[in-house]
Amino acid sequence: MLRLFVFLVSLGAHAIRAICRRRVDLVIENLALRQQVATLKKERPRGMLDDSVRAFWVALRSSWPGWAGRLVFVKADTVAKWHRERFRCYWTSISQQNRRPGRPRVDAEIRRLIQTMAQDGWGAPRIHGELLKLGFVVSEITVSRYMPHHSAEPDQVKRWIAFLHNHRDAIAAMDLFTVPTTSLRVLYGFFIIHHGRRHILHFNATYHPTAEWVIQQLRDAFPYGTAPRYLIFDRDSIFSSAVVGFIKAMGIKPVRISYRSPWQNGTAERWIASCRRELLDHVVVLGERHLVRLVRPYICYYHEDRCHLGLSKDTPNARAITPRPSPAAKVVALPRVGGLHHRYEWRVAA
Repeated sequence: MLRLFVFLVSLGAHAIRAICRRRVDLVIENLALRQQVATLKKERPRGMLDDSVRAFWVALRSSWPGWAGRLVFVKADTVAKWHRERFRCYWTSISQQNRRPGRPRVDAEIRRLIQTMAQDGWGAPRIHGELLKLGFVVSEITVSRYMPHHSAEPDQVKRWIAFLHNHRDAIAAMDLFTVPTTSLRVLYGFFIIHHGRRHILHFNATYHPTAEWVIQQLRDAFPYGTAPRYLIFDRDSIFSSAVVGFIKAMGIKPVRISYRSPWQNGTAERWIASCRRELLDHVVVLGERHLVRLVRPYICYYHEDRCHLGLSKDTPNARAITPRPSPAAKVVALPRVGGLHHRYEWRVAA
């Protein structure tokens, strides 16, 4: 019902813009202000916002550029929060409709056998073979999932950190992350980051990531022999044997991280966290082109303006230090990423 309401409000807003092109801002502003007044006229001291009101503003945000200037009773970030809550409620309702979602549960007997066999020092391939001989139909990946999880040894962590530090100029990493859209679909962002100076070498988005699509992104990211020596990625099924074979054909050594060890691809994981915290948590994404259009200015800000602790508080493009040019100069804020962030520079007063 809410999805239909969002669609109707979006359709109405676009219709008003098409019919009243010269008075579009006045008409939509009138509609927005009337809706807020109706909410504030409720009996309670502070108007309680129901789902229809929230859906109205989520739809208006996606169809009218001037919505934020007419919003007075909530913050702009609150509308983005409503959209994330609406996305979670939608997918929760879908999962509740299916009583047995996902893959069938592994029997407790098999799980106990995996735990027992692992005590003998066996790895997942050997345990998988033993289970097959006992007549249990289970995959090796499932066996790996139920293996006892041991924390990484300190020496192993130190060796991995030393490897990354010594080879960072020859290492790149790739990863995927999900983004909810206004149509309640799941959009996938794909990126490749270089370890040396944290440069984002490539970014793109799609609703349906496949191995063939990832291979094409690798072609676009590394043209004319610019490929790094190593490429780190996780155990996502998208990075299949076809992707690994193509990586080797490009002269790159693929390095797949261990099971449940995202810290081994920490550079990529930190960039995803930064992108979510500094951009995606403050916007409502409409689709593939909208996400790419939003992330590209953020990547420019990330390269040229944003200081990184891992680079001794420098930027990937080595931002120069600018001393005060004259006693009359003042620091001014230059908006970046649509005003979400700023760069501060000296400006001489006219």
